[in-house]
This record gives sequence, structure tokens and C-alpha cells, in this order.
Amino acid sequence: MAYENNNENKMESIYSKRIRAGKRRTYFFDVRTTRGNDYYLTITESRKRFNDNGYDRHKIFLYKEDFNKFIKALGEAVDYVKTELMPDFDFDAFNHDNVPSENGEVEASATTVINEKTESAESAPAAADNGTHEDVDKW
Repeated sequence: MAYENNNENKMESIYSKRIRAGKRRTYFFDVRTTRGNDYYLTITESRKRFNDNGYDRHKIFLYKEDFNKFIKALGEAVDYVKTELMPDFDFDAFNHDNVPSENGEVEASATTVINEKTESAESAPAAADNGTHEDVDKW
């Protein structure tokens, strides 16, 4: 499913990856297409507010000419934290595909959605929906 900000400015999402990061934070990586059939990436952090039911969202637009520079800088920053600042920390302990929900049940932590212009959106297999998961509205 493509997530849209409003109906007037629809830019189709042709690939989407959702990463749940704890109870209140979700990251979205969306590949979108421009009117000129070019591609760019949006990275969205969505955090549930403490006092109400809304979300705070922060978005980065990343264009193809910056992909390599961005990946290099991100990799260098992560490597610095892992090797220089926290060399004894076990980062692999966080490599899990499932996270517990608020009621203790396990639900999928990441969902991939690929849209094709001629087909409807399909999502990767996820945990059974028993109505207990928290929907995250990116917009």
C-alpha cells in the first residue's frame, strides 16, 4: 500500500519497507517516482506521541545523485560508533525479526511492500492479525 500525504500531491510509492523500532517508533523507507519517471527515496521516522493518539513525523528526501555519498557517510558513522565508542556492545543482539507487542504477543517488525503500476500492493508475510497490533499512520 502506498502511503500518501494528501490526494492533491500523490507520488506513487513503488517500494516500501517498514521497520518497527520499539513500541513508539517506526521507520519507513519508500521508493517513489517523479512525474518525469525518475526515482528518489524518502526516509520517514514516525513516533507515537505520549499524550495523545497522534504521531510526530520527520522525513528525509534522498535523491539518486546522493545515494552513494549517503550510504558511505552512514556506514562510516555507524562503524565509528561500533568500533570506537562501543566496541564491547553486542549489536547483533538486536537482529531479530519479531518484536513483542504491548500485550506480549510477537508481531512482525518489518514489512516490505512492492507496488507495480498494473497490480495492487502486496505485503510480505507477517504475523497473524488478531486485532491487537498498533496501526502506524505515517501521514
